[in-house]
Amino acid sequence: MLDVLDKEKGTRILIMFNIFLGVMYVFALICFVSLYFVPAGYGKMASGKWGYQFNNKIAWLIMECPTVIVSVVFIFLSLHGNLDKEQYISRLILLSFFMVHYVYRSFIFPFLLRGKSKMPISIVLMGFLFNTINASLICWWMFYGSMTSFYGYSYFKSAFFIVGTLLFMLGFIANIDSDAYIRSLRCKGDDKHYFPNRHLYKYVCSANYFSEIVEWFGFALLTQSPAAFLFLIWTCANLVPRSSAIYKKYKSEFPKEMENKKVKRIFPFIY
Repeated sequence: MLDVLDKEKGTRILIMFNIFLGVMYVFALICFVSLYFVPAGYGKMASGKWGYQFNNKIAWLIMECPTVIVSVVFIFLSLHGNLDKEQYISRLILLSFFMVHYVYRSFIFPFLLRGKSKMPISIVLMGFLFNTINASLICWWMFYGSMTSFYGYSYFKSAFFIVGTLLFMLGFIANIDSDAYIRSLRCKGDDKHYFPNRHLYKYVCSANYFSEIVEWFGFALLTQSPAAFLFLIWTCANLVPRSSAIYKKYKSEFPKEMENKKVKRIFPFIY
């Protein structure tokens, strides 16, 4: 009787999970359309209209660290769950891709930033909320939502894992390289924006965004997780419109360079 009740409870939770994913897909579409009309007011699009602004480094730390915290909580909560050692370790390995990115983004990237830029608290709070929800969805699927037998050591031989891992690593390395190149254009304390024209920026204005999309496409592929695919959609919904805003800003600030280079917005040779 208890097994039947537990199974019914698990089914209800999974249905609620899928419904919530559907709602998040709808919000992603709304976000995608809205950001073409109202660019988020940080970085190159910084604006006082988004409320009180404070130190960029602290803002990035606050905004990104919930992902690491939520992941660690799920790792410990599921330690004594229904997973055997192989299934638990397999999931840890898969989740490590996600965590590596956010450990870098939370505790390393912010303190590499140059200049004295500030970020609106409204952007930080929205990012904090999204990262908390996103990490919870990804971790819940990984440790509780997926079938117990879905991930095991044999999974690492699958084409999904191998191809996804290659894409993730390429995207992660390119993302770090793109950010480093942008930083190199500035001297310490310099807040000006410069036209990037090397590395992947030879092809797109937002090489860091393109590489991040490749990264999360790889993660979605290597995990085959519906939550990870939702994250990929949200990444595109946020970064594709922003790349268009940056493209327009570059055309306004660097008309000659943009005319000569003929770079795309975010996807090389396409858009």
